[in-house]
Amino acid sequence: MIFVRDNNFILNTKNTSYAFGTTKEGMLEHLHYGSRVSVDDETAADALRAMHEKISHGKGTAVTYEPGSVTATEDMLLEVSSLGKGDYREPFAIIEYADGSRTTDFIFDSYEVYEGPVSAKTLPTAVSDGEEKSGCLRVTLKDRHKPVYLDMYYTVFENCDVIGRRSTVRNEGEEPVKLLKLMSTQVDIDDCGLTFTTFGGNWAREMHRHDTVVTHGTLVNNTFAGVSSNRNNPFVMLTYPDTCESSGEGYGFNLIYSGNHYESAGVGSFYKTRFLSGIDPTYFSVILNKGENFEAPEAVMTFSAKGYRGISLNMQHFVRRHIVRGEYKYKHRPILLNSWEAAYFNINESRLLSLARKAAEAGIELFVMDDGWFGERNDDTCSLGDWYVNKKKLPGGIEGLAAKIHELGLDFGIWVEPEMICENSDLFRAHPEYAMKIPGRDHSDCRNQMVLDLTNPEVVEYVKNAMRSVFSCKGVNYVKWDMNRLLSDVFSGVLSPERQGETAHRYVLGLYNILKTLTEEFPHILFEGCASGGDRFDLGILCYMPQIWGSDDTDAMERTKIQTGYSYGYPMSTVTAHVSACPNHQTLRNTPLDTRFNVAAFGVFGYEINLCECTSEDFKAIKQQVATYKEWRDVFFFGDFYRVGEKQWMAVSPDKKRAVAMVWNEMCNPNDFYGKLRTVGLEDSFDYHVFNIQLKHNIKEFGDLVNQVAPFHIRKDSFLHNTIARFYKMDGEVEDYVVSGSLLNNAGIKLTQAFGGTGYNGETRLFQDFASRLYFIEAVDK
Repeated sequence: MIFVRDNNFILNTKNTSYAFGTTKEGMLEHLHYGSRVSVDDETAADALRAMHEKISHGKGTAVTYEPGSVTATEDMLLEVSSLGKGDYREPFAIIEYADGSRTTDFIFDSYEVYEGPVSAKTLPTAVSDGEEKSGCLRVTLKDRHKPVYLDMYYTVFENCDVIGRRSTVRNEGEEPVKLLKLMSTQVDIDDCGLTFTTFGGNWAREMHRHDTVVTHGTLVNNTFAGVSSNRNNPFVMLTYPDTCESSGEGYGFNLIYSGNHYESAGVGSFYKTRFLSGIDPTYFSVILNKGENFEAPEAVMTFSAKGYRGISLNMQHFVRRHIVRGEYKYKHRPILLNSWEAAYFNINESRLLSLARKAAEAGIELFVMDDGWFGERNDDTCSLGDWYVNKKKLPGGIEGLAAKIHELGLDFGIWVEPEMICENSDLFRAHPEYAMKIPGRDHSDCRNQMVLDLTNPEVVEYVKNAMRSVFSCKGVNYVKWDMNRLLSDVFSGVLSPERQGETAHRYVLGLYNILKTLTEEFPHILFEGCASGGDRFDLGILCYMPQIWGSDDTDAMERTKIQTGYSYGYPMSTVTAHVSACPNHQTLRNTPLDTRFNVAAFGVFGYEINLCECTSEDFKAIKQQVATYKEWRDVFFFGDFYRVGEKQWMAVSPDKKRAVAMVWNEMCNPNDFYGKLRTVGLEDSFDYHVFNIQLKHNIKEFGDLVNQVAPFHIRKDSFLHNTIARFYKMDGEVEDYVVSGSLLNNAGIKLTQAFGGTGYNGETRLFQDFASRLYFIEAVDK
């Protein structure tokens, strides 16, 4: 797994190799990251010599490393880059010394190999799952002229084809140093013209994919909003020009961190690409006195020669096994009903219990009380920070409501937003210093709330105690932890002026302190992260909470884009998704109820809808949806997720014996009848039963076309039209086959003809705007 020869290192996973070695000057030269290479004791000398770059002369006007040297660092593939030694590409680290200089010259000092991962002291890192073989290499570099050290940790997760990398700077000298930038990983590639793929957007349109070919200069994906942000998610890809979904070489990168992050892909003057990932330097500086160190978060990276699909599967498996932890790591998540879109702030015990009764009747397993239960919280202008129950709304308090919810056979969940404070709150009136603001300046506003200063230990303890009082209420099974505001006026009331550059990072450390304490004290509670939807969807939060609300946008069509975006770097078992009402509250779009279910079922599934106001027909359909999900949730939750073309998803069980595929439509294309179901991930040698659930179509979907077959005229939307629609449904198509896995994977099933205005019967697929179908696939004995 970790091969060492003469201060050269090769890290092997199942299918990849990552190699670097020491130059004669002592620098670390990056040699290879890609498909696995075979090197053993007999061939090591020639293999390493073959991979090292040969340098015999200087290169034009490029600065050489030192007098008499021909090494131009600007054209080298390096593990670590810095300022002042001739490399004019973006640096890995920037350190300012006591004399004001910023030249850093890190050279090899020592190394050590460990069994299993080595955890950071201040930040969450990937963990062993107790099954997969893993190991860790620490390489220590020292500044040639200063007593400053750089420890780099490489952790190998063999079966997942993932390597973790993080860095720590230590000051062992008498004089303080100022750390202005420290990345977590650097990968130099001896090629250019790669595609840098990022995922971003804004509130309600998270994780839209963006591809940019980088041939010169530097492209940056970053945020300094204080959270990992919906603007630019920390997961990115770097792929070669011929890479597609199923083939081609590429890299996936992510960061185990919930604050400001930075990813860049740059091409230098010698046509080589440099990738960097770590903490964004905009709001960052750290003073290190003698004996102090700073740990950067762990970055994770994967390489695949099997296209985007290979990158995604590697990351899905890695996150499930080495990021998510705790009781719910491999445990089914309950189907929930959340009160938010059904009631918003207008809640009381009677209304909540009415919703819960309908949830229980539908077979739902968890009822969640969202915002509006505490303080004087009747809208978003007040009370954040006042975590005591509004007894007018809940006379029996949290425990009284929870007991009644439990009597219905449901688990009980609650919403909180612990990191925030409203100016109109008892907490702010008592402790205005708890809010993050710059003295003497007006603060920026968002949603009538401010951010609590989690760099202040007193505030951290307040949040812990306030949440303990809520979570310790008998009957609380689930917590939705929200965070609806970005950091703007970044300032700490407890740090000195010269240390204000540590504020954004210390906020994250304060948050992790709170989350670690509370998740350990309440291990049986299912925690779900949320930040106005996907504003803090990252591996750092997933170390404490096994699922995150993917977006406040519950529109099914928009969710196909959002959930597709997440699928490149995260397993769907971490992405929560709900069925909501139509017209949708974010887009006012109307989509079929079955499409809303089909899309949400591929995530951690639930409802956010007023079941008390559903028609009897819709409520009956919801009961059937819940039953269907329970029957197939093993596949949805534990299965490998595949993107198949632009408008098809699949989930395939680990043993490949069960699968679910979804095909959807956006806008109808006239005179387009053909449809095909093609699979990936099934076992070629198995035989499979493939079938759909037959739909019953409302005749009103056909408008006045019904008069082409009716024996008498029916006026559209008349009493007669509505009466017929109530009692008579038109049969949808039936797909039912037993075929081999090889046929499904390689040829596919040609589906029944779609409706195109030329006729309709039970063998016609009514596939109008925003329609979709689920196809269920089960292996059968031969």
